[in-house]
Amino acid sequence: MNLLLIDTIFYIFAAVAVFAAIMVVVAKNPVRSVLFLVLTFFATACLWMLAEAEFLAVTLMLVYVGAVLVLFMFVVMMLDIEIT
Repeated sequence: MNLLLIDTIFYIFAAVAVFAAIMVVVAKNPVRSVLFLVLTFFATACLWMLAEAEFLAVTLMLVYVGAVLVLFMFVVMMLDIEIT
């Protein structure tokens, strides 16, 4: 693949990861915060794929998104937080 294309894709996914990570902290709704965390993990996994570390990318998606974020969503839904 063209090196300029790979660099451009890297910077796009890096910007998405940084934006989503900031929104995890800034978001007032906890469900949206968890969804931004999913986006952060996905963008980070794409960065690992660009670095040709496929095992780390798949592990990140399976372990964190598959287990940890399901637990976070369960806790957030059980808290029943009222946002006014």
